[in-house]
Amino acid sequence: MIAVTGANGKLGRQVIKKLLSFYPAEKIVGLTRDSQNATDLSALGIQVREADYDKPETLLAALSGVEKLLLISAVVPSERLRQHQAVIDAAQQAGVTLMAYTSQLRADTSRLSLAKSHRETESYIKQSGMAYTILRNGWYIENHTENLYKALQHGVLLGSSGKGRFSAASREDYAEAAAVVLSQEGHVGKIYELAGDESYCMADLAHKLSELSGKKIDYLNLSSYDLKQVLLSVNIPEMIADVVIEADKQSQEGELFSDCKDLSALIGRKTLSVHQAVVNGMQKKYQLADD
Repeated sequence: MIAVTGANGKLGRQVIKKLLSFYPAEKIVGLTRDSQNATDLSALGIQVREADYDKPETLLAALSGVEKLLLISAVVPSERLRQHQAVIDAAQQAGVTLMAYTSQLRADTSRLSLAKSHRETESYIKQSGMAYTILRNGWYIENHTENLYKALQHGVLLGSSGKGRFSAASREDYAEAAAVVLSQEGHVGKIYELAGDESYCMADLAHKLSELSGKKIDYLNLSSYDLKQVLLSVNIPEMIADVVIEADKQSQEGELFSDCKDLSALIGRKTLSVHQAVVNGMQKKYQLADD
């Protein structure tokens, strides 16, 4: 059986949907803290099991019979390593033969503060003795496109990244890569640097949005402090705001850029274009307006 942690999350759900192209539903296990919120997965025939990183007693039972496991990184950076270690230990005890892990782009050298827990997790997986595949995911393009409706409303796209470039890809592309390594041979011991085929700066994104909407959208580059205040004012959790601010700052040093083509090679096609990502973001705006 194939198991995916964080099955209720945005990435986890996408991975499970992609796995359905390779395996019958009864061979797929969705691991989640709250099975009551995964009834749609159960309706597809997916086995949904409780697996709480903070309740180690749930993990061993949840991994019973699992041969391959995708560990999707936990959300809270300060708790990440401890929680990951609990899952890795349980997987080892349960006899999991392959663990794939969603790490961070160039985790071994990245100056982003988030990289430390990813490096430590990668090391712990390697020390476990299990076969592994490391998926070092780059920036998610949805981080920039899911809120484009606000830029359309106000005529301005906000950020603090200057001319920093993002080689971002969609959750769907990252999910498909994970499904590929879990379902095909030849990926054991591999570390993949995953990034979008195209890169862009925020001014490029504003220009594309202007082009597609027919409305002039300017990019306003704020200081880190001012952008954080804006994010907090619209109820973005401070932890998330800090991640965004740091990513913007480090993008100016090239930390979010990559010309590696591992992702498109794994999925056998080009990654989602910036053009289509903006189109998708605009469509989300109209869907929200209809709700």
